[in-house]
Formats: sequence, structure tokens, C-alpha cells
Amino acid sequence: MLTKRVTREQGLADAYAFCRSVALGRNENFTVASWLLPRPLRRHMYAVYAYCRGVDDLGDEAEGDRAALLDEWERDLRSCYDDSPSDIRFVALQHTIRRFDIPLAPFLRLIEANRRDQTVNRYPTFAGLLEYCSYSANPVGELVLHLFGYRDERRRRLSDATCTALQLANFWQDVSRDLWKGRIYIPLEDIERFGYNERELLEREYNVSFRRLIRFQVRRTRELFQQGLGLLPLVSGWLRFDLRLFSLGGLAVLDAIERANYDVLTTRPEISGLQKAALAVRGLLPLPIRAVR
Repeated sequence: MLTKRVTREQGLADAYAFCRSVALGRNENFTVASWLLPRPLRRHMYAVYAYCRGVDDLGDEAEGDRAALLDEWERDLRSCYDDSPSDIRFVALQHTIRRFDIPLAPFLRLIEANRRDQTVNRYPTFAGLLEYCSYSANPVGELVLHLFGYRDERRRRLSDATCTALQLANFWQDVSRDLWKGRIYIPLEDIERFGYNERELLEREYNVSFRRLIRFQVRRTRELFQQGLGLLPLVSGWLRFDLRLFSLGGLAVLDAIERANYDVLTTRPEISGLQKAALAVRGLLPLPIRAVR
């Protein structure tokens, strides 16, 4: 993970410029959408993204003691509220936090999700998986809502549905990749329910039971996307476009899984660059999204 400390000669503009380079250098969807952001909001979105990217990199890619690194990241975060941060990302983040009065809790939940990733690699129930998503995915939506001035419970719940759906779509797309990391996100209760077992999963045995298992996960994820789309009429401007774009992208991933006949063991269903561009155009059109089949 790239970390940069601030010297006296560096100022707030440098901190935001660094966050911008992180945001635009790693996330294709963010790059496509960023030009539509209201100019006064762009640097604040970059700061929040750089934070989210940084904590995920620590949890998934950092060498050494990841738990200790996450503890250090939390100390830097807390310095945004009661001190002067030294990491350049947090210099920008502190300014954004103060500008929008963003609470500490959603930032902390993202750290907790990555701490869990170091010790938890199985989820017995779907309820437990959803609870994990409330740490790993939903805080991102909550942070974005704060930037746009939305702080009410109704919008937050709808945002949670979309964020959870996006996380689940990624899990079903990355079943094989996660197996290499020793992680299984498919709820164990569902594996048993469909007559499959963990041994078959670890051996990447694709059969009728597995196909039915993933088809069930895809359908329940579509239902969450449908629920989250209720947020669209309650927001406007770039945020509505952003929500449409990411919902369309998540649904396209589910479509790709379906086209692969739910075989996510021997292949990783993906969306092509051309499809992503088409989705960006669709996101700008005032058309309903058909989420559930």
C-alpha cells in the first residue's frame, strides 16, 4: 500500500491531489463517472475513496502484520477527529470530515471488516454474511450520502440494500478467487440446503447442485438490487447517476454469471470494456432498470 507522510511544505491541495491520483488510478467506474461530479464535491469524494481503498489494501494485500497495520490506520483515522494527522490521505480526509460533519462510525466499520477478514473465512448463515456486509460495504454508501447532505434513516437503509447487493454480486463472481485465498462467502447453510458440500467446493466440482446453489444466490441478490433502486427518486444529479451506474454494473455481473450457467468455479464471469461504456450511457438515460427476473 502506498503511504505518504506530509512535510511542512505540503498543504491541503497536495493532500487532495494525492487522493485524486489514488482514486483515478485504481477504479475504472470511478474514472468514468468522476467528470460528472459537481466540481466543489470532487476532492471530497477523492478523499473518501482514498480512505476506503487504503483500508482494503491493508486487509487484502499488505505484507507483514496486517492487524498491526490496521491498528495504525485506525490511529491515523482518529487523529482526524482529535489531532493533526500526518499521513497525507488523512490530511485531506480530516478537512472533508469537518466540512460535512461525517461521524466516525462508518469509517471504523470498514476497518473492522478488514480485521474480520484476517480471522474469519466461513459464514454459517446468510444472516451472518449480511452482518459482515454491514461492515465491509454499507459504510461506503453511508459516507457518500453524507457528502451529498443526506443523513436520514430511510435513504441509508435503501443505500445499504444497494451496497450489500454489490458486495454479494462480487462474492458470487469471485468464488474461485476467494477459494485460493481460503475464503468461502457462500453461506454454509445454503451449501447444505442444495445438497452440495465444502469438499466439492474446495475441489471445484461443478454439478447440478452447485448450479442451483449459485442460481439461488443470484436471485436473492437481484431482489436486493430491486430494493435499493427505491433510493433513485430520493436523490438527484450525480448521485442518481452513480447509483444507476453501479446498480447496472452489479446486475450485469449477475447476467454474466447466468450466461456462464452459474459456473463460477472454472471461470470468472466479467463485463467487457464495451459493456461498461454502454452501462455508463444507460445510466444517463431516464429509463427504469429491470432488476428481477
